[in-house]
Amino acid sequence: MRIDAYNQINQIYKTSSKMKSQPVSKMGESDKVEISSIGKDIQVAKQAVNSAPDIREDKVAELKTSINNGTYNISNDTFADKLITSYENAII
Repeated sequence: MRIDAYNQINQIYKTSSKMKSQPVSKMGESDKVEISSIGKDIQVAKQAVNSAPDIREDKVAELKTSINNGTYNISNDTFADKLITSYENAII
């Protein structure tokens, strides 16, 4: 490789010039993170959901008692309506 070509490249891209670094301002200051009030509300809601049981034992016990006593009745029309509604929602 010729030295002349290297010097021409240096002149084009100015790679030989010294770059001055920018002084760092306010040394010792740390970054801060602030959570908005909406973010705090979401966090509270998530904690409430996580602490709530997945199964509502009172409702389950009530239904078990009704089934065991033979008093649990459901309307066929109501069941069919809910089934069709859930099917329609699944398609959309």
